[in-house]
Amino acid sequence: MVGSAVGLEAIILRTGRPPLLVRNDAIVIDPIAEIALAPDTDLKALDAAAIVRMNRFLPSIGRVEFLNHQMQWGGTGWVIEEKGDRRWVVTNRHVAKLVARRKWDGSGVFLRSVAGPLYGMKLDTREEVGAPQNGERECPVERIVYLADDSEADCALLEISVTATCQPAPLPLAEHRAKVGETIGVIGYPAYDDRNEQSAMRHYFGDLFNVKRFSPGLVTQSGSGLLLMHDCTTLGGNSGSCLLSVDQDAVVGLHFSGSFGVANSAVSVETLRQLQTGRLFVVNAPSEAHVAPEAEAADGSHTADHFAGRAGYEPAFLDNAPPVPIPDLDAVIGDLATPADEQADKPRELRYTHFGVYYSRSRRTPLFTAVNIDGERAKRIKRVSPDIWFFDERIDRSLQLGKHYYVGDLDRGHMVRREDPNWGENAQLANDDTFHYTNAALQHALLNRAKTQWQGLENYILDSSRTMGFRACVFTGPVLTDNDPALGIENVQIPMEFWKVVVMPRTDGGLHATGYLLSQGDMIRSLLEQRKTESSANESANEGFQLGEFRTFQLAIKHIEQATGLRWPALDGADPLAPHGNEAVSAVTYMPLDSLEDIVT
Repeated sequence: MVGSAVGLEAIILRTGRPPLLVRNDAIVIDPIAEIALAPDTDLKALDAAAIVRMNRFLPSIGRVEFLNHQMQWGGTGWVIEEKGDRRWVVTNRHVAKLVARRKWDGSGVFLRSVAGPLYGMKLDTREEVGAPQNGERECPVERIVYLADDSEADCALLEISVTATCQPAPLPLAEHRAKVGETIGVIGYPAYDDRNEQSAMRHYFGDLFNVKRFSPGLVTQSGSGLLLMHDCTTLGGNSGSCLLSVDQDAVVGLHFSGSFGVANSAVSVETLRQLQTGRLFVVNAPSEAHVAPEAEAADGSHTADHFAGRAGYEPAFLDNAPPVPIPDLDAVIGDLATPADEQADKPRELRYTHFGVYYSRSRRTPLFTAVNIDGERAKRIKRVSPDIWFFDERIDRSLQLGKHYYVGDLDRGHMVRREDPNWGENAQLANDDTFHYTNAALQHALLNRAKTQWQGLENYILDSSRTMGFRACVFTGPVLTDNDPALGIENVQIPMEFWKVVVMPRTDGGLHATGYLLSQGDMIRSLLEQRKTESSANESANEGFQLGEFRTFQLAIKHIEQATGLRWPALDGADPLAPHGNEAVSAVTYMPLDSLEDIVT
């Protein structure tokens, strides 16, 4: 059975609506079909000549199949537009959402399976009864152009690449809306569906499901809205099927659901035409006036003069311990923004009170931050509402993401926590310095549940320093990957994982360093997969590791270095989780933190 996320693909009439098999790109007229299509029936318009005309459309309609998913396939799709060596394929949103999610710009991105690999899709235009095993006609889905919101018409638009054996042509869209009584045919892949009456399914389908069929019928309701109603025989698997008008020789609708014995529903051709031309999913960058709550204060701005005297992060900060320099920048320095007041001994550092920021130009986000925490001199600064955030004019304002980028479920994520640098006589200044966009990263609401755990770790670090009076150096940043979801405004991407490295003095005069990750586990999974590739001895390295909810992990700092391109030579030997031997093939060392007592010290 093929699951459906909305409604029900249904048998409407118990007689007179046989779903005809397709064989070798031709509709098969069997004895039952001859009776249903006789000249004295309501389907008399579907004569032999009309059937032949319908045949030419069959190679452009395929089964939407899944990769790396427990379901082999999810519905039907058909070619609506040609784009050079690519084609646009339309199906239902509820089909695509089985393996993908909607992005901010209306496009879609493939989800990751619980086992780790990304889901995928392909369009198989064969899958007919008796089709030869070596006669595949499959086109891979390269991207999801559009994935409708749940409040919109049940549509999705996929982009496929053509192959030597699969070069489907686009189906024509009807010039006119279908009328009540218009003869149509639904072409798709009905699957066994226990939501329909069993005797009716046996009457029409016998035991033959999951193959291409042509189901004739009539338009039963039309009007002027977004939907059409029809009485063609459908089952689960017909989701995304096209409604072909016999009268117009063109598509008049996109089937998406129905109710047994009542009617089936389809998206009308007017909506499909908007989808074909792109008008349905044009998303403009929102204006600040549109997205900013009335109660939110306007953004401010500070010039370089405002930051005069800021020392930034101090490596030689810990008592009776070696210095803790920032990580080596060799691999990333070309991407870092250069402050107008750059100091020669602190290249690329945006210096603030008790912390520094190193800012990525390409991703328009902090690459990492470094803060000094002094527990003995800590001061509690009351947060004033509403928050006022500032642009730092020492770097180009266009590199900074102002408040109109934080739309919907996105939060401004402080990389240096507001409370962390608040110590000494300049505690208030340090507090205020954290409210610069150079210290903020886009954080999705999906992290909110785990942020309590992440903040618990941050509170633990800060409270420990206050209680015990020790000092700490803390580095924080996002894990930036090409697969991060797009915001849909310009080329901005949303980080989905964040790391932290905490360095404290040891009683023997050395350094103690620990690494942490806020994640669903993608980075860990990637590290495991790399080891599987690089070492035959670790072929099963990623077996048993599954992605889940966002949570906090303790992770070897070496693994953070590997994922970020940063490198802390000064911390060699300071991490209790440090791997031994060849780092490239050694086991990935991580520990899920269900409570602070789980931290390995």
